[in-house]
Amino acid sequence: MSINHPSFGTLDSGRIIIFDTTLRDGEQSPGFSMNLDEKLRMAEALHELGADVLEAGFAIASPGDFESVQSIARRFSKDGPVIASLSRANAADILASAEATKPAARPRIHIVLATSDLHMRVKLRMTREEVLERITESVTLARNHAADVEWSAEDGSRSDLEFLCRCVDAAIKAGATTINIPDTVGYSLPADMGLIFSTLMNKVPNADQVIFSAHNHNDLGLAVANTLAAIQAGARQIECTINGIGERAGNAALEEIAMALRTRQDVLKLRTGIESKRILRTSKLLATITGFDVQPNKAIVGRNAFAHESGIHQDGVLKDASTYEIMTPESVGWTTNSIVLGKHSGRAAFRDRLKTLGYEVGDNQLNDAFKRFKDLADRKKVVYDEDIAALVDDEVGRGNDRIKLTGLNVSTGMGTKPMATIALEVDGARRDGMAMGDGGVDATFNALRAAFPHEVNLKLFAVQSVTGGTDAQARVTIRLEENGKLVDGQGADTDTIVAAARAYVHALNKLLVKRERTEPPPVPAGGLPSGQGG
Repeated sequence: MSINHPSFGTLDSGRIIIFDTTLRDGEQSPGFSMNLDEKLRMAEALHELGADVLEAGFAIASPGDFESVQSIARRFSKDGPVIASLSRANAADILASAEATKPAARPRIHIVLATSDLHMRVKLRMTREEVLERITESVTLARNHAADVEWSAEDGSRSDLEFLCRCVDAAIKAGATTINIPDTVGYSLPADMGLIFSTLMNKVPNADQVIFSAHNHNDLGLAVANTLAAIQAGARQIECTINGIGERAGNAALEEIAMALRTRQDVLKLRTGIESKRILRTSKLLATITGFDVQPNKAIVGRNAFAHESGIHQDGVLKDASTYEIMTPESVGWTTNSIVLGKHSGRAAFRDRLKTLGYEVGDNQLNDAFKRFKDLADRKKVVYDEDIAALVDDEVGRGNDRIKLTGLNVSTGMGTKPMATIALEVDGARRDGMAMGDGGVDATFNALRAAFPHEVNLKLFAVQSVTGGTDAQARVTIRLEENGKLVDGQGADTDTIVAAARAYVHALNKLLVKRERTEPPPVPAGGLPSGQGG
């Protein structure tokens, strides 16, 4: 069986479409905001990874969101993935999404409307018949502006199944090309998802003419299991995020679904377009941009995912890795090759190693990264791949930052009052600060506030070692809170205090981006709260 889809042509039933919503649902998580440059970097990385659809944002939410969606659409104006924008079921949202995605070679308007009795009564204050009318009106309008229209039933998993069939039927008749049934609050069990999708596909007329999609949240830790159940029941698009980021407990993790489909070909017999060797690189890029590292035991991309400490396990792996590894580390981008570069290494070797590690940088970025590499090599006996990745992640993509750390001097020790002097470049102008504190880090942060006055709450200060040894780089993560808005920043350096300063400045720059974004518009009648859906 095959489906003729406006964006994908003839699509056979063995192909799974990967709809990545890292840039929309993922970015809605507290502290995960990205600026335009970071979103463009992630969009490029997701394209290289093989994602079929990128949900670039929620165009009407703010001028900044509109610009992000439009810029990503322009980036893929000739080829590349489908570019989607989320819309509530009203004309203003739909027209904003249509305009923002218009430059894309393959634009999509994504409409979401709640269908559960709870949401219709409490949030929408609409009757079932009014919801059915709104579905027809909104999808019809969207189809007048785009050939590819996706319709989503928010809280679909808690909707009355007979009414959900009527809603899906209305959406298909109005011209929807993809039907998405989200488990918005992560309530369902795999058996529930299987029943929902099999019922819809068997009972709704013309269900075989559209693609069915699953969007599962992880509140009970079942997002990936529910997604696989939906796939087994006939869904051929899955909505997911890198590292499983997203509202509350997150979304189904792209890397876990892709590798489950690849590893269990014996049962699932389905395929994606994901280039699995790029998974780890994409995961690390997102962690660097957002400031959130994955937990060590995270499937596929956690640093312990392929580690073996038990003697029995080690013995088995040494004899045959397949005894305890169902996939190879190399298949998702891990490598055991730790090349040693030093202060005598040249630019060509450094560029080659960056390429091997998955980094494509321009000449200016290469120059900046190579300068930091040389400085690092002077301070460290051995520079490992992890060191290179840390310094490049800390350097690349910061060119548009309004605040830059240009100098830091800290005096501290037992029996002395720590003092720090700091130099910043803010919008091209130099600013200096000096302050004392309860320790070198506290003095540094006080000096930073003196140079650039601001009022925030420090919610998290975490230090990790990039590699082993006393000369290892420290990676510091900072979380700042201002008026309920959370941002995270990261910085790396062999000096922990310098790394902390870099992380704080990174977080401040992200906070400035959040300040520049205007508040979302009021909720139109029958619409969703701004920034939500799916």
